[in-house]
This record gives sequence, structure tokens and C-alpha cells, in this order.
Amino acid sequence: MDRQEIEDLIARVALQDRAAFEQLYDRVSAKLFGVCLRVLNSRAAAEDAMQDTFVKIWNNADRYNSNGLSPMTWLITIARNTAIDRLRARKKGHQNLDSPGFELVAPGPTPEQSAVNASEAAKLAGCLETLEGDRGQAIRGAYLDGETYADLAVRFNVPLNTMRTWLRRGLIALRECMSL
Repeated sequence: MDRQEIEDLIARVALQDRAAFEQLYDRVSAKLFGVCLRVLNSRAAAEDAMQDTFVKIWNNADRYNSNGLSPMTWLITIARNTAIDRLRARKKGHQNLDSPGFELVAPGPTPEQSAVNASEAAKLAGCLETLEGDRGQAIRGAYLDGETYADLAVRFNVPLNTMRTWLRRGLIALRECMSL
């Protein structure tokens, strides 16, 4: 799916077009679910975060600004922030997202999907290793472990803006590496 197609769908969602919303969901939900699952480490919690994510997308599609950046970045940011908010709430004890009881689990990926996912995960791990210095650890902390930029800046003893630059440049390098 190309950038323009996603931008067009977001623009139509901003006009409350339900068909466009369904198409957008079909095109991006797997990737956004992966983001939520990685942050929350619980399928049920990730499914709840996904629902919240798409409610936010529906309600805020008119705020998306096509400025040359990838629309997937905007969508992934919404999913990641939603998942991090849930993770923080769970850590603070405001919500008990892992309460005992029945948990309905959707069927998992097919063996083919598992193989593809494992291959992509290995490629991503290799790409993370190519980043200079602590950049790989910072990206893992921010995007896989849900650490805030401020926490990472303190952990790596760098100014907050330097941490933002590390992360932005690191993501650009990862995108280039993954596209090879």
C-alpha cells in the first residue's frame, strides 16, 4: 500500500466515510496491532488498545496534515501512544487490564505468517545492530519498551533534544536498512 492511498483514505475518513475507514482498517490494522502488542505484551490488552486507536483515528482524521511525511508514521504514533498510555495506567494500578477470568483469544498467525514475521524480526534486529553507539538501545527503549524520550535522555545522559535527534535519525537509518 502506498503513501498516497493511505493519505486518501485518511482524508475520506475525515469526511466520516465509513467505507474508507473499513479500507484503512483492513490495510493498516495488522501493523498497528503489532505495535500495540509489542508495547503491551498481552494480546487482550493490545486488542483493546487497537480499538481505542481506531476510535482516535476516526475522531481525529481531520487533524492529519499531509506534509510529506509518511501517513503510517502518524497512524503508528497514535497506536504507540495509546498502548503506552494503557501500559502506564496498568503500572500505576489505575486499570487492571490483566484481571483473571476468561480471555477470548483470536486465532494466531498462520505458519507462513509466523515465518515471515520471524524473518522480518531478524532483519530488524540486524538493522538495529548497525546503528552507532547507544542509538539502537534508545530506539528499543522508546519504540519497543515504551520508555519516554525524557526517561531515555536521563538514562543516556544526553539533552532531550539530542535524544529526539538520535531517535529520528535512527528511525531513518532503520527504514533505509529495512528497505534493502
